[in-house]
Amino acid sequence: MEQKVKGDKTPKQLERYFKGVANHRRLEILFLVGRNSGITLDEIAKTLGCNLKTISEHVKKLVGSGLVNKKYVGRSVAHSLSPYGKRFFTFAKSF
Repeated sequence: MEQKVKGDKTPKQLERYFKGVANHRRLEILFLVGRNSGITLDEIAKTLGCNLKTISEHVKKLVGSGLVNKKYVGRSVAHSLSPYGKRFFTFAKSF
């Protein structure tokens, strides 16, 4: 049985977040989205000089892990950090 104190995350929940950023490219994306809320996939790919399909897969993992939010704006999708994404952004910057 996992130990959990009120308001704390279980080790399994924390694992989901850590796995979400367990890649140098996803960390780059997390930092970029943290500095540029509302950035699109095209802008992320162009800024990082990467293939759009590659960036799309990494962003999908960040969204799935609960660190990045997507918001549909017309025909494009704006990306921003979730509350836990902001915490990881702050944590990673201070590391």
